[in-house]
Amino acid sequence: MSTEPGTEAIAAGLRRQLADQLEKGGWLRSREWRSAVEVVPRHVFVPRFYRETDAPDITTWEPVTEETVGHEEWLRLVYTDATWMTQFDGRAIDWADPKPISNAAPTSSSTLPSLVVRMLEDLDVHDGMKVLEIGTGTGYSTALMCHRLGGGNVTSIETDEGVARRARAALAESGHTPHLLVGDGRTGDRRGAPYDRLIATCGFRNIPPAWLEQVVPGGVILTTLRGWMRSLGLVKLTVSGDSASGWFSEDDPSFMIARQQDAPESLGVIPGPDDGTKRKATYGPGVLTTPGPAFMAQLAAPDARFFSLAVDCGPAATFVLDGVTDSFAVLTATDSGWQVRQGGPRRLWDVVESAIVTWEEHGSPNRAAFGVTVSHDEQVVWLGNPDGPQWPLPT
Repeated sequence: MSTEPGTEAIAAGLRRQLADQLEKGGWLRSREWRSAVEVVPRHVFVPRFYRETDAPDITTWEPVTEETVGHEEWLRLVYTDATWMTQFDGRAIDWADPKPISNAAPTSSSTLPSLVVRMLEDLDVHDGMKVLEIGTGTGYSTALMCHRLGGGNVTSIETDEGVARRARAALAESGHTPHLLVGDGRTGDRRGAPYDRLIATCGFRNIPPAWLEQVVPGGVILTTLRGWMRSLGLVKLTVSGDSASGWFSEDDPSFMIARQQDAPESLGVIPGPDDGTKRKATYGPGVLTTPGPAFMAQLAAPDARFFSLAVDCGPAATFVLDGVTDSFAVLTATDSGWQVRQGGPRRLWDVVESAIVTWEEHGSPNRAAFGVTVSHDEQVVWLGNPDGPQWPLPT
């Protein structure tokens, strides 16, 4: 933490301003969590970070430290409601001589405080409850929970040893001593179970069975479900015996996917120009990036990814590739709309279009109309009610 004179006084004022902003925005709804935001020093957990630049063509991040932007500006940025990147590609950053970073994937960050406190409010904790956090990250959200519940009631699991080490030091500096573990969050913490609440700050493709076993009946699991194309969204599940069910939130918060479930480097087999069969497409590739239809596309093809590529110096085509089954769909523009060429065990564009048609037939609802039911035997997303249209989550 900075030893600059007046740091704590300035930071305390900035924390009050941040709490005011979060309360006005509706994210911060209780005095207990407001107290946590006003007390926990985020600058201890994010002493250095990267922010995205406005460089054209390629995504680039630049380092932000007290030395690069000045003490007061550094503190102002720390207490801004923004996500700051703290690691790329799973590699430690040389903060002795930090450089701009491009062509890299963020793998750890300090999530924007509005999303952090919104999730903590949704977790609906009460005094004396035990919480298991999956994804310690910088430790900021862990510290907020420690302030609210006491360190002895908070356990947090981080998969990256270096990230965990830095979080442990920051938590100790801020006076918090939760139970910190390094490992695969999918296995939970059997020794510390049962827990009243489980919150995940990274995205998962399904609900790990261990979580069902380690959360008490009536307890809550709060996590982001996602696939390899995009996030599905935040879901809040209530545990009942060996199963759990609940609803997606209306908005679309997204987290980095858990490293153990990240997509393989290979996108799949790129088809040759004559592979597959052609038909007129009802929907073009725009549905893959439009919120409602893209949600349906992710449900229908959870193992797929897509990209655009010019073929033989012609116009760009959109390739949708399933790296698990080696199925593919290629979308190209025609004078009258779109054409799709498909091949492999799954007719990818058929299942995507079928899911979108079902969604439209039910009035094009937002994601809050969708629920999730999980057990040891199956995990499904359903529309409207558990007896409505269903889509299985990937295993």
